[in-house]
Amino acid sequence: MTEITLAERIMRREQAVVALGLAAITGLAWLYVLTGAGTGMSTIAMTTWQFPPPRPAMAMPGAWNGVYWATMLLMWWIMMVAMMVPSAAPMILLYARVFRHGQARGQIGGAIVPTAFFAAGYLVCWLAFSLIATGLQFGLERLGHLDGMMMWSTNRWLTAGLLIGAGVFQLTPLKASCLTRCRAPASFLTEHWRPGRTGAFRLGLAHGAYCLGCCWAMMLLLFAAGIMNLIWIAGLAILVLIEKIAPFGARLATPIGALLIGAGLYVAAA
Repeated sequence: MTEITLAERIMRREQAVVALGLAAITGLAWLYVLTGAGTGMSTIAMTTWQFPPPRPAMAMPGAWNGVYWATMLLMWWIMMVAMMVPSAAPMILLYARVFRHGQARGQIGGAIVPTAFFAAGYLVCWLAFSLIATGLQFGLERLGHLDGMMMWSTNRWLTAGLLIGAGVFQLTPLKASCLTRCRAPASFLTEHWRPGRTGAFRLGLAHGAYCLGCCWAMMLLLFAAGIMNLIWIAGLAILVLIEKIAPFGARLATPIGALLIGAGLYVAAA
């Protein structure tokens, strides 16, 4: 009887290994966010139910040196990991299953590493978004429209514009197209499949691009409500998860868009 190696045992439990890995990444990301994301601030102090958030007497800019830039970039990226990995998990798990099935049929070799490359490609897309978001944060602080301490909008026109912009985007064909691809993992893999580790990474990039195309406007709402506002971080993460996974998720785009546009008009007129 042939002895089964540890590597073979792990590969036979591919789905469980990948699921545990995704759960660990998500849990660690949320822990990082909850403990202040390296900012030295309490996330409780930067969290409020009030919307628009209370305007401070004076907008305080951050100390934008090299360390602060790196801290803000890491804060945004890990926050995106915490928010987006749960909604990407079905796609990643399906990729692992398809790859494992191909390996069992002798068509391809290896399983765990290519799945990691797929996930890495997905996360690189959100790293690119985080870099842009960090630049926007710097610019908005310098213009006096964002408080550097509390990290939320101090300008009602900025808040209104972000809400209306996100609401309008919810109604666009681009939003619908990207959401459709995010909600159909099997169709996506059939259409974009590429072999090997490089192919897995490119496939992850493609899925990340669709995910980014679907959710970028929602993520920018953090500038309005508070970049480190736990209520909005959790709320947006749950909303994205419902949109992508729930059977009725695709039908939410229109009512959510209308709600955001209405909220933006209210803020502008208040």
